[in-house]
Amino acid sequence: MGDNNALLPSFTDFSQVVRSGNADLLGGVYVPNVLALPIVQQPAGNSGYVSNNDGQVTQFGMASQYGNIGLLAHNYLSGKVFSQLAVGQEVRLVYGDGKVEYFIVTEVLQYQALQPNSQWISFRDLKSDAILTAEQMFKRVYTGDRHVTFQTCIYAEGISSWGRLFVIATPKTDFSAEDLRWGLVY
Repeated sequence: MGDNNALLPSFTDFSQVVRSGNADLLGGVYVPNVLALPIVQQPAGNSGYVSNNDGQVTQFGMASQYGNIGLLAHNYLSGKVFSQLAVGQEVRLVYGDGKVEYFIVTEVLQYQALQPNSQWISFRDLKSDAILTAEQMFKRVYTGDRHVTFQTCIYAEGISSWGRLFVIATPKTDFSAEDLRWGLVY
């Protein structure tokens, strides 16, 4: 779900499918005309786990400890559509009880991993050339005021983990009369 926008389900249909009944668990993420993906949880104690199933994203448990939502996917699976996310797009998170939380994409960040196959590396910001440690990067994209961070690797120079793409969305605070009329606000 995501390669062909014509195949995306309606938001109503998608939100019905991803409901589990558990109000505390995220069931899915929907971005109109871009993606409709169920969310799976990382196994306890395995913060490096990312689903190997195309058509799913993984909720990053460590981000939750800071009150934020991290959504991970491999760039050759569901993460390939993360590059279609753009500033201004609406992101809808659907919880297991059907509650919907709305966000707006505010930033798209791209970094080169200076040692692509290591988890504890430095990153070079592709816009500013600033260098960040892994800890600085984590704090930059997963801490702070409530937000959603989509994360996937960037494939370049024949290396699947050459860099990292982070797309950040912050809570939507204004709803139009049209949102209310169409029942998009619950």
